[in-house]
Amino acid sequence: MLGNVTGVAGERVSTWAPLRSPVFRALWIAQLVSNLGTWMQTVGAQWILVDQPNAAVLVSFVQTAITLPVMLLSIPSGVLADLIDRRRLLLGAQAGMAVASLTLTVFTATGHTTPAVLLTLLFLLGCGQALTAPAWQAIQPELVPRDQITSVAALGSMSVNIGRAVGPAVAGVLVSVAGPTVVFGFNTLSFVGIVAVLLASKWPVRVRSLPSERPLAALQAGTRFIRAAPAIRRVLFRSILFIAPASAVWSLLPVIAHDRLGLASDGYGLLLGALGLGAVCGALGLSRLRVLFTPTQRLALAAVLFGIGAVATALVHSVVLVLVLLVGAGLAWLLAMSTLNSTMQLLLPAWVRARGLSVYMLVFMGGQAIGSLLWGLVAGAYGAVTALLIAAVLLGACAVSTVWWPIRHNVEEIDLSPAAYWPEPQLVVEPDPTDGPVLVLRGYDVPPEDVPAFTDAMALVGRSRQRTGAMEWRLYRDVGTVDRFVEAFVVRSWAEHMHQHQVRLTARDREIEQAVAHYAAGPETVSHLVAVEPG
Repeated sequence: MLGNVTGVAGERVSTWAPLRSPVFRALWIAQLVSNLGTWMQTVGAQWILVDQPNAAVLVSFVQTAITLPVMLLSIPSGVLADLIDRRRLLLGAQAGMAVASLTLTVFTATGHTTPAVLLTLLFLLGCGQALTAPAWQAIQPELVPRDQITSVAALGSMSVNIGRAVGPAVAGVLVSVAGPTVVFGFNTLSFVGIVAVLLASKWPVRVRSLPSERPLAALQAGTRFIRAAPAIRRVLFRSILFIAPASAVWSLLPVIAHDRLGLASDGYGLLLGALGLGAVCGALGLSRLRVLFTPTQRLALAAVLFGIGAVATALVHSVVLVLVLLVGAGLAWLLAMSTLNSTMQLLLPAWVRARGLSVYMLVFMGGQAIGSLLWGLVAGAYGAVTALLIAAVLLGACAVSTVWWPIRHNVEEIDLSPAAYWPEPQLVVEPDPTDGPVLVLRGYDVPPEDVPAFTDAMALVGRSRQRTGAMEWRLYRDVGTVDRFVEAFVVRSWAEHMHQHQVRLTARDREIEQAVAHYAAGPETVSHLVAVEPG
């Protein structure tokens, strides 16, 4: 068994617990089959190109073609997933991917899959993945209790890495026996399976008491949230530091298998399978690793182990030894990805989850896309061995940098459950939802001895206001009144301020405001001012 992982409330929750939800279980199984198909497709696509001129560059373009669309569509996809029906979004994207995969299957069977055709169809499949990923990630925590979110992240990593362990090995055999057409056909069927599950599953309905946000305003709200959340920005930064050099192994492994180790497609499948097997082993021991190491320590350990894997693929000539060391690299990949993903999930409240995760996807997949391209160019100019050794050095630097740039270790203790605790404003005039900007003023009477502590606490309030919708925030001292401070923040429209009131506040925001209230001598005064056009 996978064992247990620690839930957000400090309890130990079984990693298998989310599978008790019938909808989540069906989606997870469909995702597992799709991951198998995706990795089988990758092996088939890369193996088509290994005998082409400039194979190192072309093979690296496979990962770039699949992941580059994320850089173009990830953020808009996250906005869509927070604004429209996620089931329809997923159905449309998966159906489109089934059509693209079927086209690739037919072209390959008829001998029309040139490198240009292959990379174009892979790019279209990548567009489908970019549209799917934020909605897929955001819907899963809605199907299970919050204390199972860490388990959801572990199961997601488990699914990906079972696909990585089994898919390449199976694809290597199938490609060597029957050619890449068969693996492309299996991938097509996996998309059809997901469409069938989405149509058959009962879907949670999101009840909206307020008008939906406009796309541009929703995008800006998500951007403000990230900007005002240092813990999330640190996770994104650490993702870049790990993924950029680690992508060298994934992009150059087929070249190493073909040129240095003299392996056929089934041997290359075994190398990828070793990485996937290591990741599955990492999932099996994840609960133990979570007890022994902090999240930052797990990231440092992952960078070191993956760096060793990079050195092994560059310098070791024994296939058996390379396989063993790649198992360790696969464990490292699981350790890094599960730590980063679960931390992001636990730092994002429900209202902005898809948008926040889309930024994470952009960093993760975009880092792989750009990294694969750059490592392919380096390998083309200086050789794959040199590129892998440079990547190993950068991974070592990534591990050392955790001393100065750690990620938050107590993220599971943060309560981000919705908490609409602000009293509704007393209105004489009812504003139109589009009216604005809205200026909110809050007054505080603070004794002189508490002013330093009060201003420190208000810094956290300012971040809270900006995370939940404020375009601007300032704290002022009223020089005409003794011990009087006024907080002022501006929200784009009355509708967005109502979203702030009723949807975006969390229990953590309430804790921050309660800390400020401790220093205020009297009740707060609140005023709402809506901008009007003069004349």
